[in-house]
Parts: sequence; C-alpha cells; structure tokens
Amino acid sequence: MGHGELLYDWNVEGGETPIPPRRVELDDETLRDGLQSPSVRCPTTAEKIELLHRMADLGIQGVDIGYAGAGEQTLRDVVALASEIDAAGLAIEANCAGRTHRADIDPIAEAQQRSGVPIEASLFLGSSPIRRYAEGWDFDFLLETTDEAVRYARSLGLEVMYVTEDTTRAHPDDLRRLYTTAIEAGARRICFSDTVGHATPWGVTALIRFARELVDATGEDVKIDFHGHRDRGLSIPNSLAALAAGADRVHGCALGIGERCGNTPMDVLLVNLRLLGWWDGDLSTLPAYCETASRATDTPIPANYPAIGKDAFETSTGVHAAAVLKALRKGDTWLANRVYSGVPADLIGRSQVITVGPMSGRANAEAWLLQHGLPIDPGTVGRILEAAKRSDRVLTDEEMAELVGSDA
Repeated sequence: MGHGELLYDWNVEGGETPIPPRRVELDDETLRDGLQSPSVRCPTTAEKIELLHRMADLGIQGVDIGYAGAGEQTLRDVVALASEIDAAGLAIEANCAGRTHRADIDPIAEAQQRSGVPIEASLFLGSSPIRRYAEGWDFDFLLETTDEAVRYARSLGLEVMYVTEDTTRAHPDDLRRLYTTAIEAGARRICFSDTVGHATPWGVTALIRFARELVDATGEDVKIDFHGHRDRGLSIPNSLAALAAGADRVHGCALGIGERCGNTPMDVLLVNLRLLGWWDGDLSTLPAYCETASRATDTPIPANYPAIGKDAFETSTGVHAAAVLKALRKGDTWLANRVYSGVPADLIGRSQVITVGPMSGRANAEAWLLQHGLPIDPGTVGRILEAAKRSDRVLTDEEMAELVGSDA
C-alpha cells in the first residue's frame, strides 16, 4: 500500500482546501511587537542580529527591526539591523513601526539614511470608536493626522504601510475613509490589525474581503497585511483565513511573544502553512529560530509547545509507542513520523522519541533499546518496566542506562 492511501484527509471533505489567491508573504514582528511582552528581556544588539539571520534562513520576507522613535539605543539597533541586511546580503526587507507623528517618523528616515537600506515606515493610528472615545479624538482629527503623516513620510523618501489599530472593532465606513485617505497620500501597503485578539476567522474573512474591495476602488497597486493577536487563541486560524481571503502578508512573532497573551506564533504559523501547501520553505532551521528567540528574550519554550516543545514528538504511552515501534521495525520513517503525529517530525529536522514511564508497556522499553542500538532481551525489558511502574514520571536516559547495565 502506498503512503498516499494511508491517510484520509477530512480537511478537504466537502470541497477543496482553499488556496491563497496571492503569494504568501510573512512579516516578523519579534523584534518590535514581541518585545512589548511584560515578561521578556530585551535582546542585545548581537542577539537581535542573530535572530535576524534565523528569520532570513527560514525565508521570511519582512522584518520589523524596531521602534526607532523609542530612544537612542533602539535607533542604534535599528541602524545596525538594517546595515546587517545589506552587509550579509540577507533576502529580507526591513520595516519600522511608529505613530502617525513626526517624532516617530523622523527617526525612521534617519535610520534609512544612516544605513543606506530602504525601511518601510509602518505608521499606526487607533481607529475603533472605543479607542477614539477613550482618547477624546474626533474623526476629522484622524483623517487629518493620517493624511499629514503619510505625506510627510513620503516626502522623506520612506515607503509607507498605513496601520489602523483595533481594526476588527472599527466601523467599515470609518475604515474606508481612513485607508482611502492614506492611499491617496501615498501609502502602498495597508495593515488591518486585530490589536486585542477580538476577531474570529469568519470576521477576518469578511474584513479582508472588504479590504480588497476598498483597494480595488482606489485603482492603486496596494498590498494588504493582517496583524493578529491571540487573546482568544484564534491567531493561527485568523491568519490563515486572512490569506485565504486575499491578504498579501500576515504578521507573527517567534514563540507568540507580545503584549498580554502575545502575537500570532510565527513558528506554528509556518508549520501550518507548510502542511497546507501554502509555503514551500525549508523548516529544518525552525528549531534554531525558536531556540535563538528563547535565549535572546529569556522566554522558556513550554514542553508541550507545538512542533518545537520537548514533548512534541515524544510518547511514553504504551499503545502509541507500539504503533511507532511497528513502523520503525518496518524501516518506514515516513510511517513512524505520522502514525501518531499530525505534524511529521522530520519536517523540522526532528525525530520520534519513545520514553518509558508509568503509562508505558513493553513496546516503550523495546523501542528505547532499539533507538539506542542496544540488545532487546526479556530480562532487561522486565527490569525497565518494573522500575517504570514504581515511578511517578518518565525515566531519564541516565536511569534507563543504569537499568540496562544492572544485573538480572
């Protein structure tokens, strides 16, 4: 039986899997929005540069290299990162976030001038009624601010992505006027933000369809971005819905770091894009990307984190281990990586791991011995299982080695 006959895919039942109408683009916000998390450490310049290289290795096309208007040190880092893109010949484009205010636009222009590298200005402004009420803004102020800021940035030689905050709770009539004003002022990319993680996938679908109609009405060549947060745990399906509905680019952060519950996890997004066939990049460096981000921000990777966590491809359950062991004995790595896994371990350069604990059976002990190139005999297997059943956790490799070496 061929591998293609071993899986029935309910994801395509009732119709074909949607295919994004545009080439999928990604923008990595780890070094800006990700650093707004209350729990992270701000990386050193060298750590930021290392992470920049990891992004480029994955084929991520865009990177927010920082909030240049936040202070002199941040500006120096922005210049260093932009310069590294040029010096190392990285295939990634830089952008910088800032308010629709000259105090934030000027540092972006300075960073572009000092580095000699094009930097897109991602200029953001609140748009929802609740935000306007809290701030005491009237709508004419928003329109005037939008027009002035975009035109000013363009006068300084900056490309502009115009961003409305809290887009997913803003009225369509207001959004139409704001984005049309920005496009007429020279913005050639617009971003729709789920700033507080309010949206659902069907809400995002409606929003991006609205965005496409808005852009088409202007007659300009303008790209559309979606920026998601995961307060309701919906950032991955929302990002996929945005791409399927016609967004050009979606944003994410390594390990999902960011303010409150964080941003769309870039790593989990990449895995899903690859499994859907929407992205053909090499994900073998994905663990290194996550490990670099973890070290640089002091963000631990949970053991059960999808694809990257220690437990992602590890089982100590007897029934599961038995199936994996049978696949391994067939010499079929493809089968072993899928029989009890929705994400193939080898997709990201990992492999199945079978451990032994109180929920384990003979298959676990035999698989551990097989994977470590050790002989399998009833006495050894019995000692391992006896110790495992007395334990309240999975046995470590050191404990297993001691059991294998002990006398019968």
